[in-house]
Amino acid sequence: MTEVARTRTELRARIARWRRDRVSIALVPTMGALHEGHLSLIALARARAGAVVASLFVNPTQFAADEDLASYPRDETQDHALLESAGCDLIYAPSVAEIYPAGFSTVIAVPPLAAFLEGAVRPHHFAGVATVVAKLLIQATPDVAVFGEKDYQQLAIIRRLVLDLDLPVEILGGTIVRDANGLALSSRNVYLSSAQCEIAPALHRFLEAAARDLAAGDAVKLVEASATAELKTAGFSTVDYVEVRAADTLEHLGPGPITGPARVLAAARLGKTRLIDNVAAQRSDQLAERRRALQLRR
Repeated sequence: MTEVARTRTELRARIARWRRDRVSIALVPTMGALHEGHLSLIALARARAGAVVASLFVNPTQFAADEDLASYPRDETQDHALLESAGCDLIYAPSVAEIYPAGFSTVIAVPPLAAFLEGAVRPHHFAGVATVVAKLLIQATPDVAVFGEKDYQQLAIIRRLVLDLDLPVEILGGTIVRDANGLALSSRNVYLSSAQCEIAPALHRFLEAAARDLAAGDAVKLVEASATAELKTAGFSTVDYVEVRAADTLEHLGPGPITGPARVLAAARLGKTRLIDNVAAQRSDQLAERRRALQLRR
């Protein structure tokens, strides 16, 4: 049966027992409202460590005053059942007061990577993410921590945080899990109306088209403009961004063709629901050249 820890003292006591037995530990931080995407991260963690800890914590510091903190979906009973069925060994479900006790005032920021894309639209967001992730990593002391690639910029920020703070943990990115229609799974998808559910898969469809155009050598500036226009035509009320960035550094590419591995990232709104997604892109000729080089090495 999956154990539950409510305090950092309980968490550390269980971690200490695993350490005494020389068991490797993986952490999967979540905000609950779990779906198959989260469970895929548990599976990845399970494959990489002897024990898996999943945190359930809706982090208030990454929400702005006008965002959905109060209404964010919560179902701890269902989350516990899903985690147990997935083979999670320990659930860490702290209260807000446990994570942010009276007098808490420290904030971690990663300005270079948090200044654009999500950071430009939600300037409060990444400081809250970086701070809570740092606390969870310090509290759980995992060997490995797993985060989804759907939040691609967040993943880059966490990797930078771990590098800069010399935290002894390996950060793994889990592949995006999608519905059959291509929509990236998200806890907030429950907000979508039936009509919006018909429109939502267009986000991934147009990003895939953008990646194909980039692979064919089309200019970044034109691809971004085309995808933005198509999303608006499809029925998205607002397009916060469609941008092509370097896969490793997140440097904004263009205006001409891409010259290396890239990522097409987008955020768009259907009514009050905000969807984000991203896909990989690579020039077809360069990819073929890399494959030939790998074959020659073999």
